[in-house]
Amino acid sequence: MSVRKRFTINLLATWSDHVLGMLLALVLMPLVLGVLGDSLYGTWVLISAVAGYSGLLSLGLGPTVSRYVATHHAEGDTAKVNRVVNAIGAVYLVMSVVALAIAGVLAWLVPVLWPHSGVSVAELRWVILILGFNVAVSIIGSVFGGVLVGLQRFELERAFVLGSGVVRFVLTLTMLQKEWGLLLLALIFLATTLAENLGYVCCAFRLMPELKISPRYFRWQTLRECSSFSAFAFLEVLATKLIESTDCIVIGCVLGAEAIVPYYVAQRLCQYISKPLQCIASVCLPRAGELHAQGNAAELRHLTARAAGLAWMLVMGFFIGASFFGPMLLATWVHKSYSQSQTILLLLLAGQLVGTPMKVVTSVLFGMGDVRKPSLIYIVEALANFALSLALIHSLGLAGVAGQQQDLQHGV
Repeated sequence: MSVRKRFTINLLATWSDHVLGMLLALVLMPLVLGVLGDSLYGTWVLISAVAGYSGLLSLGLGPTVSRYVATHHAEGDTAKVNRVVNAIGAVYLVMSVVALAIAGVLAWLVPVLWPHSGVSVAELRWVILILGFNVAVSIIGSVFGGVLVGLQRFELERAFVLGSGVVRFVLTLTMLQKEWGLLLLALIFLATTLAENLGYVCCAFRLMPELKISPRYFRWQTLRECSSFSAFAFLEVLATKLIESTDCIVIGCVLGAEAIVPYYVAQRLCQYISKPLQCIASVCLPRAGELHAQGNAAELRHLTARAAGLAWMLVMGFFIGASFFGPMLLATWVHKSYSQSQTILLLLLAGQLVGTPMKVVTSVLFGMGDVRKPSLIYIVEALANFALSLALIHSLGLAGVAGQQQDLQHGV
């Protein structure tokens, strides 16, 4: 199969998954909100936002797996692939234990952290413990998901993500009820995560029969080499988590759980729009690593220009569409009117006009092994995002939290 054809298949596979996932989420979110109500759903969003920081436990090694597997596979060096997978797998095993320990501490502190959640302490503790186990499974399984991405088999990796989303949709639709609603949601997430990551493992070994998991492949030197790349990749992961999760946490702590919902509705719709576009960047990372390993600078420049231009053109189209049809879409979607959601949506999408093409450029740089500058820029942006959210929420409310993201991304 030609390189261009493989790249096109990867791009279509990621787009198809994100688009269908977006449609499922668009249907499911208002139903869950209607069953749980603003207060209970706000609590779920707040807990999920805290759980979102679990991505920091990856230590930036997620992109590292994809980048080094792509590079070493292009060089035909299977031994180095095994060393990378085993070194990062060992770190992830330790981090999964850390995730379980953190979940245990948070569950113990429930009466202090969420004294007025509207949910019994016992249920909330079980929800946190189950989500902690869900995080541990995701951390370990992501090693093999990274192998699939490094081999540029996005159609397989996305198929498991999509299958997990469909099953989660069906289970939530058929089983959700207000009584024990949060506990059921957590159990559904855990079951689908287990199935998804088992799929990664099976496919990784099927595609690479020479892939081996054994202590004899662990090398401290390989881990040090990966750490030099992952240290800056970790800053990018940290920045992303701060930007994505901090706003809801700040709103919940300052204005209360119910105030999260109008912001979260707009934020989720923005994410549903931007995630399929950002998958262009995901496809570019292993391809850039392969081209860099081959020394093909001309094709690398061509890849960057085409992908960034396509991303900007698509996000601009969605921004124009949201300007005209946003209020109608929001009202139809959640079956409830939130007066601030349209303004928040436009502010967040305006930030994506710069943020989405820059994701492409960052992914290409990561694929080339140049992670220092983009990572430092992202972490400065994230810290400024947190500081401005705290400063503006008191004077401008939810619009101030959304508006500062636009200013930061245009500044970058």
